[in-house]
Amino acid sequence: MKHLTLCCALFLACCSSSSPPASSPDASPSTTRGDYDPTPFGGARPVQLYVPNGYSDAKPAPLLILLHGYSGSGFIEDLYLNLRASAEKYGLLYAHPDGKVDSRGYKYWNATNACCDFDKSNVDDSKYLSDLVIEIETRYKVDPKRVYFVGHSNGAFMSYRMACDHADIVAGVMTLAGATWLDTNKCKPSAPVAILHVHGTADSTILYGGGSSVLSAGGVYPGAVVTTNTWATYNGCAPTVDTSAAPLDLEASIPGAETTVSKLASGCKANGQVELWAIQGGSHIPGFTTAFDPTMIEWLLAHPKP
Repeated sequence: MKHLTLCCALFLACCSSSSPPASSPDASPSTTRGDYDPTPFGGARPVQLYVPNGYSDAKPAPLLILLHGYSGSGFIEDLYLNLRASAEKYGLLYAHPDGKVDSRGYKYWNATNACCDFDKSNVDDSKYLSDLVIEIETRYKVDPKRVYFVGHSNGAFMSYRMACDHADIVAGVMTLAGATWLDTNKCKPSAPVAILHVHGTADSTILYGGGSSVLSAGGVYPGAVVTTNTWATYNGCAPTVDTSAAPLDLEASIPGAETTVSKLASGCKANGQVELWAIQGGSHIPGFTTAFDPTMIEWLLAHPKP
């Protein structure tokens, strides 16, 4: 990695960093709709849950957790991807928690040896996030077959960590500009997890072909192709790559349909499909078209646990 301001802090520096709006103090899960539940989750690391207007206690709803990049925040990442609007459109319970703050003053997730616990604090973010899911399930009707993580950069590394450690609860992940463990002994998923890996081929922060981090004392991360091939192996897929799908137009600054789609779906265990969306010429912080969010969310929702 180059300088490890991995996500949106600079990209969205002009944006406010205030907390998300809250409902009235006397609101409760039974009355909060189209807003954030004012009663936080997460204990000492509080986070609010967005509850869409269409939520009903009578019907389980998908749960989406967004994880920010190193030096970013959940609020900034939500502004970048605008997933609050998608949560409302698709009826998702939605949270964007923050990682802990390191000695440089940057928020981070302890995902892999390559990213991004550079202080070696060994904070157990895997447990924090799994406990967060469980806590949300105690107060809201969550569909246990449709719990998804979306992560950018450090958050993408952490989303892979959640798929490795908690495949029993995670149905699928979308990772933008991240990577899984290089050491496959560190990842032993107990069940298949649907994987959508999105990566710009010109990313100079998290290299498309893999690399290492100076701050992590040489922690090496695999490239996009190795990452997706590794997860295809975990999910029992054949090594056959299908590139017949039409390219997608996801990056607004690049004319035409610039994103190639590679699928590993043959022979996979149930819900084991893996896809790589390679943004040809794309950077670490793509300027997405309006097609990205719905295409990505619909992909995730099409891959529930069996």
